Amino acid sequence: MENILDYDYKELQTKLEHERLERYRATQIFDWVYKKKATSFAVMTNLSKKLREELSRKFKLTFPELVTKVTSKDGTVKFLWKYEDGSTVESVLLRYPDRISACISSQVGCNLGCKFCATGRSGFVRNLTSGEILAQILGMERSEKERIGNVVFMGMGEPMLNYDEVMRAIRVMVDPKALKISQRRISISTAGVVDGIEKLANEPLDVVLSVSLHAPTDEKRSKIMPINQKYPLSVLMNAIKNYQAVKGKRVTFEYILFDGFNDSMEDAKKLIELVKDIKCNVNLIPYNDTQSEFKRTPPRKAKEFEEFLKSHGLEAVIRAEKGSDIDAACGQLRRRTL
Repeated sequence: MENILDYDYKELQTKLEHERLERYRATQIFDWVYKKKATSFAVMTNLSKKLREELSRKFKLTFPELVTKVTSKDGTVKFLWKYEDGSTVESVLLRYPDRISACISSQVGCNLGCKFCATGRSGFVRNLTSGEILAQILGMERSEKERIGNVVFMGMGEPMLNYDEVMRAIRVMVDPKALKISQRRISISTAGVVDGIEKLANEPLDVVLSVSLHAPTDEKRSKIMPINQKYPLSVLMNAIKNYQAVKGKRVTFEYILFDGFNDSMEDAKKLIELVKDIKCNVNLIPYNDTQSEFKRTPPRKAKEFEEFLKSHGLEAVIRAEKGSDIDAACGQLRRRTL
């Protein structure tokens, strides 16, 4: 029996027709699930009892169990979800003065093995389905009784390695009949999976591409991100330039500052040279402790790095920290078993 959350609108229409049910029921079901936050067919009272029973026989409406919820002193909330097979993921709700954002996971664990990231330490288990991705947002909205207007695929996993399910989930997020989130308020963060970047260039979606860079040379990047051996910087930058030529959109580069590793003025010069032909923003991220070999760049040194980039024409900013006191900040999400 399939989870009805795993269908986008057109797919659900087709599936209902195949099951000899009226196509227009997809609109009613979407309204109940995504607008009214229904968790069962039984509460869909504008459907006949017979139809509700038939839907219950043919589909599931399945949400993960909320295992724990922890709130930071800055209002950030971290959720641990358990799916039907016992797999667990974390996702995070972040509050800003002008928006509420969800940092969601696309995989159970991760197999990229970045040296500074906690997620991959417990290994990779499986991809999430689109419904399991969407359920994180629906669960956070129900729990906090607030509407999420921004989504970042920066939680556990590499979105580009679960490309089809991520795209299906995004189609539901932006659908006015569902979550009605602006395409420009959805960001896909990749460690540099070039195949995915090339596919995204041809998608009829206006989402934001964010690339985890973290080092300005192949030598340094390969030490901390094994994926650089498959997609070295020359290949990655070429893919980004091609993406930008098609989309005409700014790209965001994420750059975690590690003390004594990638935060010197020489590193800054090489970073400027690397991205000089790309219209971009650079998010400088203070390293959050994940019990790795790295240490955080001191604030004054980080500020000098930022100012040097800005003085050479780059749009750079040190990203505000959120949720570090509850291990909910960048790189700290884990696959826990409770």
